[in-house]
Amino acid sequence: MNCNDTQQLIDAYVDGELDLVRSLEIERHLQECASCMQTYKNRQALRTAISNSSTLYHHAPASLQKRLQSSLHTASKVAPSPRTVVWRTLIAAAALTLVLVLAWNAFRMLTPPPASGSLTQQVLSSHIRSLMPGHLTDVVSTDQHTVKPWFDGKLDFSPPVVDLKQQGYPLIGGRLDYVNNRSVAVAVYHHQEHVINLFMWPADQNASQETTTITQQGYHLISWTRAGTTYWAVSDLEEAQLQDFVRLIQQNTQ
Repeated sequence: MNCNDTQQLIDAYVDGELDLVRSLEIERHLQECASCMQTYKNRQALRTAISNSSTLYHHAPASLQKRLQSSLHTASKVAPSPRTVVWRTLIAAAALTLVLVLAWNAFRMLTPPPASGSLTQQVLSSHIRSLMPGHLTDVVSTDQHTVKPWFDGKLDFSPPVVDLKQQGYPLIGGRLDYVNNRSVAVAVYHHQEHVINLFMWPADQNASQETTTITQQGYHLISWTRAGTTYWAVSDLEEAQLQDFVRLIQQNTQ
């Protein structure tokens, strides 16, 4: 995916109209290209502005209403010729078509994107993308003292990296990813041939402190917030095993 392809598909991507493969290709390009990322942010800002703006709607002044009523009253006294009737019909049809086109475009702009644009789907898509060959780790190490310093200077926060080898969840590395319109840290763990991605980024002020479990497309996703950091653990492990992993992470990040 290059800049030209991305620019042609960016509107469809913002509207959530692309399939998963195309969306992942664009997400990967946006992580690498600052220019296209700025274009994406501009589209998102425009969508938000249109959704929240009340200045797009204007009421006609009373004087205009009176002039229109007067003109209609005067015109109604003159019997239109057949040619006039035809032209009026064509003009009305053209106006109706224009209104329908504008209404459809407004509907597309104001309708929220589908579930593929939700935070859950973003995290899950990133997890699935990481399972492709060569995408799982940027730094390969079982040593937390190697993985944690690797993130220094690459993020605006310091993610905790926990060693759980003795508990059966060995660390295998880490990587950078892009979720929720920001760069995030991912610590990668392994358990019985299953990959566990632990996404981490600074929590919003109003982030929920509750632990939430979601199952989607055969994967389990568990999210929580602790000590100013938001966590998402994702894997195709059995739910009970992933919950055990989450408890261990929580005990070591208090």
